[in-house]
Amino acid sequence: MRSERSRPAGQGRLSALWLLPLQTVLMVGVGLMVTGPLADQWPVSAEEGISRALAAHRGGPATPFSDWLSLLAGTQSVIALTFLAVAAMLAFSRGRWLREAVFLAGAVAAQSAVFLLVTMVVERSRPHVPQLDAAPPTSSFPSGHVGASVALFGGLAVLAALRMRGERRWLRHALVTTLLLIPLLVAFSRVYRGMHHPSDVVGGLLNGACTLLVMTHALLLPARPRPPAHAVFGAVPAGRLPTQSLPAARAASHDGAARRAVVVRHPHGCGAELAERVEDILRHHGYADQTWTATSAEHAAGSLGERIAEEDPALVVVCGGDGTVRACADLLAGTGIPLAVVPCGTGNLLARNLRLPADPAAALEAALSGQTARIDVGRIRADGFGSGRFTVMAGAGFDAAMVADASERVKQRLGWAAYVLSAARHLGDPRMRLSIRLDGGPVRERRARMVVIGNVGSLQGGLPLLPDARPDSGRLDVVLVDPGGVRGWLAAAKHLGARMLPGRAEPGPGGTYGTAAGGALEYFSAVRIDIRFARPQPRELDGDVIGAGTRLNAEVEPGALRIWLPPRTPSTPAEQGRSAVARGTAGDAGCSEPAPHAPGG
Repeated sequence: MRSERSRPAGQGRLSALWLLPLQTVLMVGVGLMVTGPLADQWPVSAEEGISRALAAHRGGPATPFSDWLSLLAGTQSVIALTFLAVAAMLAFSRGRWLREAVFLAGAVAAQSAVFLLVTMVVERSRPHVPQLDAAPPTSSFPSGHVGASVALFGGLAVLAALRMRGERRWLRHALVTTLLLIPLLVAFSRVYRGMHHPSDVVGGLLNGACTLLVMTHALLLPARPRPPAHAVFGAVPAGRLPTQSLPAARAASHDGAARRAVVVRHPHGCGAELAERVEDILRHHGYADQTWTATSAEHAAGSLGERIAEEDPALVVVCGGDGTVRACADLLAGTGIPLAVVPCGTGNLLARNLRLPADPAAALEAALSGQTARIDVGRIRADGFGSGRFTVMAGAGFDAAMVADASERVKQRLGWAAYVLSAARHLGDPRMRLSIRLDGGPVRERRARMVVIGNVGSLQGGLPLLPDARPDSGRLDVVLVDPGGVRGWLAAAKHLGARMLPGRAEPGPGGTYGTAAGGALEYFSAVRIDIRFARPQPRELDGDVIGAGTRLNAEVEPGALRIWLPPRTPSTPAEQGRSAVARGTAGDAGCSEPAPHAPGG
């Protein structure tokens, strides 16, 4: 077992920074060719004519627009914008984007260093035309304005492309395209204003682009390629989890260096004895190279983010409850790195819904003896919180107040029963006034004691709060709970209890949508859910309190999380029928068994 300090940060990838001296030599070579043997050759020989033609046709809105672009790419502007971007990343991510901030600041600084070194060797005069800006005492080759704009705006485009995978695709594409267009416009403006030859701005583009390639490889990309985006976010047919069997997974990562596991350990839930059992099980399954990181109040996933970036593990194991799993899933969603859950928390609802064994070590052994599957995750955006993912449920009102009021000491002694004691104290809480909008449809005005958005459906004891919710449906389910007094609570409990009886566990698609229990329960299903509360309400995310607020917006990310699940033999005729369909549709991929399904009740 290796501690997280046993490996130097970024080992094996920060060595890419040694390419910067090579880049400097390359740029010097290009500059000497442009000012030497190629000076009298086309197209370099035609550059003075291009500058004169542009100078002769200046006027109209192009001149003030080019002035604005030159100001935008000037030294002071680039430094100020870089500082603001870095500060914003660190502030809004609460320090989780430290690597991204270092990448952006490093790209701008490295580009400037290479630029200054090249201008010390390459001497090239400015174009012989009237110049609209004051000419700095540096060589015209390469363009510093263009190189700086590529490093800054191109760097932001790289971050948007790599880190906005959970956002709307059109928004990400629009942002990346806009950011990449700015350096091209700056390049044209520098030629238009008579400050550089065309080959000078091409040199600036080349300098900035090479810097971004080096810094991206050194700080952002893993040691081996991630799976393509379509493999992560491709559509997942409802009712089926795409799987990969254990032999196939081992064959895909036969290289010993790839059999690396990062274990995230909650120190209270996972004691020393369990940690030893987890280590032994991982070794038995071929994961001899292990890095362990402990969670804390400030870092719910430990240093998993840094471990993913630096070590590119073949497996992440989470030893903890739903809150720890959620924090780790938030980092793993969209990466293709598989997750294995060792359920040792208070609720362990994800493990229960995926039918993992209750014993933590047995759950890990069973999962690694099975296959991987892709499940959905939900992305929450809420005022005062920002955004984050969940794997189980998000809610507001009664359930969030119950979670917030549960004593940590009582939870350690009684487990999930501590929530029952907390719930009793909030049965008399006032109803909420809220509006709910599904997939951009009409706004519905409602009153409720609580609202729960679920990726899975069952609570402790198998109570099916959301009977139709499935982690592979590509949708999220919602229930509004609004019982009228004791009679309403009893009606809701009777309805939910009846779903647990034989023959009532699987109602079929849409079987519970609408009202039930005399109006005490109302169900919805959607891809995107927007909820607004008339007054700030307590809210929770997979059992973690996120504070009171007036908004709760959720959107599903289909198949975003890859997870190890144990093999399962269907036990009911309905399950056998679905399994036969799954075997038929998965046969082309060589999967011998379908992945386990989440329980319907």
